[in-house]
Amino acid sequence: MINAFDAKATNGIAPREQELIARRQKLLGPAYRLFYANPVHVVRGEGVWLYDPDGNAYLDVYNNVASVGHCHPHVVAALSRQAAVLNTHTRYLNDTILDYAEKLLGYFPPELSHVMFTCTGSEANDLAYRAARSFTGGTGMIVTRLAYHGVTVAISEMSPSLGDGITLGAHVRTVPAPDLYRANGQDVGEAFGRAVREAIADMAAHGIRPAALLVDTIFSSDGVFSDPPGFLQPAVAAIREAGGLFIADEVQPGFGRTGEAMWGFMRHGVLPDMVTMGKPMGNGHPIAAMVARPEILERFGERTRYFNTFGGNPVSCAVGQAVLEVIENEGIVENARDVGAYLREGLRSLAQRHEAIGDIRGAGLFIGVELVRDRATREPDGEITAKLVNGLRERRILISAAGPHANVLKIRPPLVFQREHADRFLEGVDAVLGEIG
Repeated sequence: MINAFDAKATNGIAPREQELIARRQKLLGPAYRLFYANPVHVVRGEGVWLYDPDGNAYLDVYNNVASVGHCHPHVVAALSRQAAVLNTHTRYLNDTILDYAEKLLGYFPPELSHVMFTCTGSEANDLAYRAARSFTGGTGMIVTRLAYHGVTVAISEMSPSLGDGITLGAHVRTVPAPDLYRANGQDVGEAFGRAVREAIADMAAHGIRPAALLVDTIFSSDGVFSDPPGFLQPAVAAIREAGGLFIADEVQPGFGRTGEAMWGFMRHGVLPDMVTMGKPMGNGHPIAAMVARPEILERFGERTRYFNTFGGNPVSCAVGQAVLEVIENEGIVENARDVGAYLREGLRSLAQRHEAIGDIRGAGLFIGVELVRDRATREPDGEITAKLVNGLRERRILISAAGPHANVLKIRPPLVFQREHADRFLEGVDAVLGEIG
């Protein structure tokens, strides 16, 4: 795992945290992972800050889940208010789920007019996969080579970023992510579309009928690829020509993070058949959803009885509604656009002083910074990236990395991030890279 704590290396870790690590290993087992060489012990969050037991504040430049800020008071109040009144499932009539569904669907093109609720993005992608199979009669899925879409059995087999312990499904094909930095003059959209066509052809050669192309529209695990806008169009055309669907995974780029629109797919001028979302949808509360064209869910509903005990419960829907209200009332999308542009410009200034910064890319407050050994060869430098990530942690700035070589800083702070927070992050990056040399 990228930026994982090594349980065998505890030198320099305070005794209190060593004790917590030991308890964690004893009680939770070996499958969980911690971030950083020196794991962070957090007890409280507020806005863009996380706090340790001693009251030290850590600048959060990574956690996209708390999209409108840790413990936003409007969201907390909505959760508490509804929890004190009613929490049940979707087999009873209740206004709350319908009010929220109407508001959420209002952010989508009118062709996407049905929504189904789940608890996690993994469940939402699993549901979309089931609906795609039902509608197309196919099973074949196309994802990118380092994609992450979830942890259910079916979706983990479409998530190569989970590592060698996961075997991709026989019906799954992977394609290279649309990497403009290493495109060597190629049209990345055409190249991506061509790769999808090749995957479809390989499926046909093995007797597999395609069901869908599933992509995270900011390609976050692959290394954050955002430009040029529109590059998804050839790939979407290719999967539809083959009788498959296009599923936009908006779990990470959704809810205004890209700063130009509410959803990442909107930057590309494409209309998905289904859209999945989660993480920031509840600002830390577990709520997720799948939005679809009505004819897809009509077919699915004819053949399948679907029920999710907690998906769409009144408390979750009240929280989701509150998040949308904060996005509207506090100008969250515009803030992501403006502060994101400011942050990218600051990073470009740093690149003039630090040769290790090879590329800066992204949209809004989802930014990737690729670190390289040599700008001419563009050789990835995962070692300096790990030193930078851990050096920032020691300065109480939290960040992580992505990409096949773990050499891309993955910058996605809460969307209430301001210029003064960007300045602190930039100063930290400048200082640590200067120390590394």
